[in-house]
Amino acid sequence: MLAKLQGVDWGAVARAIHVVAVVIWIGGVSLVTTVLLPALKEKPAAEWKREFDAIERRFAPQARIAIVVVLLSGLYMLYDYDLWSRFAYAAYWWMDLMVGVWLIFAALLFVIEPLSSGRFAHGDAAAPEVALARRLRLHRTVLALSLLAVFAAVGGSYGLF
Repeated sequence: MLAKLQGVDWGAVARAIHVVAVVIWIGGVSLVTTVLLPALKEKPAAEWKREFDAIERRFAPQARIAIVVVLLSGLYMLYDYDLWSRFAYAAYWWMDLMVGVWLIFAALLFVIEPLSSGRFAHGDAAAPEVALARRLRLHRTVLALSLLAVFAAVGGSYGLF
């Protein structure tokens, strides 16, 4: 059994895991941004808030797990393929973009969201249309950055840049 495991390219396994986790994470963000939030705009404020909170309670843990998996698999690839030095070269700007997008989402999911859920709930109730518009703007911005990072990472890793 161990002989079979020694022939495995663990970097390739990490890459496959990395891509699956990114698909779950960014695919979920895309669904929320392009389908769910726009549909909620048509509902009364109390209803959209309740529905959004229910969706967020289900999706946020999945996104958190995916983000941790992306981190661990990404770090493993950096180690296994000895890619650390690429961060020192402008030609690999897309790697910095990937890390930047990851940092934004990690901050949103692990710091900002948990800290703000109780504090801003009252503000959302006072101006629900503004709160929904703000969430939609934020989601559109992070989705655009995410899709740019995915495009750049794939293109960059295949020599496009």
